[in-house]
Amino acid sequence: MPNIASVLKDEISRVARKEVRRETAALKRASTSYRAEIAALKRRAQELERQLRQVLRSARPAGAAANDAPIASGSRFSAKSLASQRRRLGLSAAECGLLLGASAQSVYNWEEGKARPRAQHLPAIFALRTIGRRQANAHLETLKKAA
Repeated sequence: MPNIASVLKDEISRVARKEVRRETAALKRASTSYRAEIAALKRRAQELERQLRQVLRSARPAGAAANDAPIASGSRFSAKSLASQRRRLGLSAAECGLLLGASAQSVYNWEEGKARPRAQHLPAIFALRTIGRRQANAHLETLKKAA
């Protein structure tokens, strides 16, 4: 015959396991619902980011008109070339930056070789090669009026 201490210990263990199981079941349900909510929020955030990228692509700034030109396959960026194009057009760095959709400091850094332009600026930089001084000044006037 088992002694009372071992029976009591077994019963206490059984009741404790039952209580723990009941408490953890509620936590598991809550955890499952939280995970489902988090997954839904992640999907919604991804969709909103996708829509934002689409809107930003379609609503380019006014200075990005030159960005519509496709990049020729042999086109490469050269700091020296950018400086000579800017001199040829008679533009200050600030004006050139306005045309390219960048800051004057960025244009200086590109010309000095301290930085390279991002891919979004390359089509506009390559488009500078094809425009003349009058066309650049006319485009600058429209940009200044729009700002």
